[in-house]
Amino acid sequence: MNDSEIFRRLQLKEDLKSECLGTIDAKIDRWLEIEHQEIIGDHHFASASYECIKLYRDGYFIGTVMMSHAINEGIIKFVAERNNIDRQKPHNTINTKEETKTIEELIIELQGKNLISTNCEDASLAIWKSFRADVHHMNPSVSKINFPKLAQLNIKHLSFIENEIFGCDYPNGALVPHQPKYWDKNADGRYKSWLRLE
Repeated sequence: MNDSEIFRRLQLKEDLKSECLGTIDAKIDRWLEIEHQEIIGDHHFASASYECIKLYRDGYFIGTVMMSHAINEGIIKFVAERNNIDRQKPHNTINTKEETKTIEELIIELQGKNLISTNCEDASLAIWKSFRADVHHMNPSVSKINFPKLAQLNIKHLSFIENEIFGCDYPNGALVPHQPKYWDKNADGRYKSWLRLE
């Protein structure tokens, strides 16, 4: 490494330290306001969900909104699968082409079958309807979106959904899920979990 590279590394290190110290209180505030579920089932969306929380904490609001859309959809499809809800629309005599239910249709069906609460349905639909197409396609209308506020709303809705699906207690230090069907177990009988503790 030459002197120029060493200097650049030292300068970058100082810049990053300064940035971290200058934003740490806002990051702490955002982390604490979420009230996220600290432990969820270890499923395909668990890592993404944790990253979404960290994106919001660190002030990356557009990324938070985009990830909240994807995680919401992943959780809804997961809940439908665990409850043996067919994702295909029923065939009819007019339209014989096989069609998949929209996420909105799945959310409404899950609530209609009392598999999620009305509040969970509302939270999930709010994320689903939060400029999803505009954000994912970066349509010009995104310039009018208040991303910090939308990210805050979406991350709180996502937190509510996860709390309902993965809520649990810890009597005597053992994890006891409120809805065990959403948790897988290891060979030793312990639940597979994803920790989101800070």
